[in-house]
Amino acid sequence: MSDRRSVAILGAGMAGAAAACRLAEAGLSVQVFDKGRAIGGRMATRRHGSLQFDHGAQFMRAHGPAFEAQLEDWERRGIAAPWAGGGRHVGVPDMTAPVRDLLAGIPVASETTVARIRRSGTTWQVEAAADAIHGPFDAVAITFPAPQVKGLLDASGYALPGVERAAYAPCWSLMVAAEGAMIEALIEPRADPIGLIAADGSKPNRAIGDRLTIHATADWSRDHLEEPKEAIIATLLQAAERHLGTALRPTYVEAHRWRYAQVERRLGMRNLYDPVLRLGAAGDWCLGARIEAAYDSGSALAGAILADLGAGA
Repeated sequence: MSDRRSVAILGAGMAGAAAACRLAEAGLSVQVFDKGRAIGGRMATRRHGSLQFDHGAQFMRAHGPAFEAQLEDWERRGIAAPWAGGGRHVGVPDMTAPVRDLLAGIPVASETTVARIRRSGTTWQVEAAADAIHGPFDAVAITFPAPQVKGLLDASGYALPGVERAAYAPCWSLMVAAEGAMIEALIEPRADPIGLIAADGSKPNRAIGDRLTIHATADWSRDHLEEPKEAIIATLLQAAERHLGTALRPTYVEAHRWRYAQVERRLGMRNLYDPVLRLGAAGDWCLGARIEAAYDSGSALAGAILADLGAGA
């Protein structure tokens, strides 16, 4: 039986991937759990036949040295590339690629909804909704959006004070394929109901084609969160036509609702960690509405776990 310390990472978005990568590189045994069919979280790509849309996060930028170095490494290895100026980068060939790179070689249990976590003695067990029990683990890192972190903690009978302070805005995302529906790269009207319009075909190493991803503003998305997709599609298409100055005649259109799209109120701490329980949480909600914030938060939580388990910082 292995005597390596083991950690369960709940969530396979950027924060979870950054934490998992750092822990695995330090020699710990890491298991990642995620409810989605694919990894990436909001760094998401939707495919329909030959069509491809980055329907979640559109780009990433570096403000600090750690993520800047990571972006440079990804760019050097062809996993990220510049797009639309202003320091923006995208994953190549899709926005999920950087997360896949961080999780390379690390076991990931996809389509696994975690119902609760349970502490037994000095170790943890992870209970899936399908009644499967995983573990034992020496520590648990939860990297869901803050409301989902709190929900899991409440269901499990534990608490990490502060997580309730973070808040998210929702976002309706529209994916459109339509002849002539091209812009150079990106426009950001930020006027209800349109937050941004991105040309997926303009991104590097993508199939050329007239494909748009349209994000609604946070306020409009919140006000229309429970409306049927048909109504959302009709309204956003009409508004996009006004901004683009052309009629859209879609050959494909689909809408996706992100309940927790963008951080509106951050925690203001790099992560939360309880060394007595060896339980922590991380995500963009700790530091701000950026992919970099998720990366930095996950890396910081991994550092806290490593220091606590005596595996170095």
